[in-house]
Amino acid sequence: MTGLLTLSQALVRGYLRDRAALFFTILFPLIFLFILGGLFGGTKSTKAAVVLVGPVSVYDSLPAHDQARIDQVLTVTRSDDLKAALTNVRNGNEAAAVVERGEKVTVYYSAANAGAAGTVRSVLQTLVDGANLAATGQPPKLALATSQVSDKSLKEIQYLTPGILGWAIATGATFAAASTLVVWRQRKLMRRLTLSPVGVPAVVGARILVSLGIALVQTVLFVVIAVLFFHLKLDGSWWMALPLVLAGTLSFLAIGLLAGAVTKSVEAASALANLIVIPMAFLSGAFIPLNSAPAWLQSVSQVFPLRHLNDAMLDVLARGDGPAAVLPQLGILVGFALVIALIAVRLFRWDDA
Repeated sequence: MTGLLTLSQALVRGYLRDRAALFFTILFPLIFLFILGGLFGGTKSTKAAVVLVGPVSVYDSLPAHDQARIDQVLTVTRSDDLKAALTNVRNGNEAAAVVERGEKVTVYYSAANAGAAGTVRSVLQTLVDGANLAATGQPPKLALATSQVSDKSLKEIQYLTPGILGWAIATGATFAAASTLVVWRQRKLMRRLTLSPVGVPAVVGARILVSLGIALVQTVLFVVIAVLFFHLKLDGSWWMALPLVLAGTLSFLAIGLLAGAVTKSVEAASALANLIVIPMAFLSGAFIPLNSAPAWLQSVSQVFPLRHLNDAMLDVLARGDGPAAVLPQLGILVGFALVIALIAVRLFRWDDA
């Protein structure tokens, strides 16, 4: 145990002195989070802006509480200048301009802002239908009841945080294991370790322990920054992300060991690790959701441990699922690590020759 702790401390000191390793495992993923979180991580929805030109009775006659409901989806302003209102619509400053003349309500909109204009037209059509119904003096035959269900859709930051975090952990663990194994073999350290009092198990255990610690630090930093700066909301059993990260790290360490076992130089090990990690990140949905991907591609993505890590962390960090929901993914990650590690051991050679 003393040898294990001593080696772990040495590896940590070496890691902290390696500025390149610090940058690519900690700072670089955080830069990704800030860039993508800043671009897509907003939690506020933009309301469509509409200008009412002159009196518009279908809106003006509404009770205050009904107008307040409309104000939740539309930003309503007033104007008496139709020409100026149309200019604002044409320039994109307003989604639509509404004019009521006699018994006709006209909505002027720009095709360049079709989404917001569609919202305005839907609301105004509802108001016109209500006014027509009231004019007939007949009570409505149907009533609308609403009931909120649990929202399983994800905001951008809820999707980005687990995805970028999973990619960062995969990159750090895979490259660390691959490069360490190759360097130790090139320097003949592997042979010497078999004769040392410490022993190979303690050395391997120290490498695993340090990688697990780095992954936990990455997780804490990502979650804290996402919560403080991008308003990530942690639901349910969010703490289950920690054992998932540990299991995922073991899987990526096993991939790194495999890459180091079949290559003879640091450059070749890094190239092979890149060849695995980068496609895995995209095919596992770390940056882009796979919901709209072809069925065959979604099936292929199930081969990668990062896919299972991403899905499981989304469940516990964003969707509020309990621990039982991610036990299958947890088992898959541990099983993947064991299988790949055994393959790496069979392919490993003590010397480059």
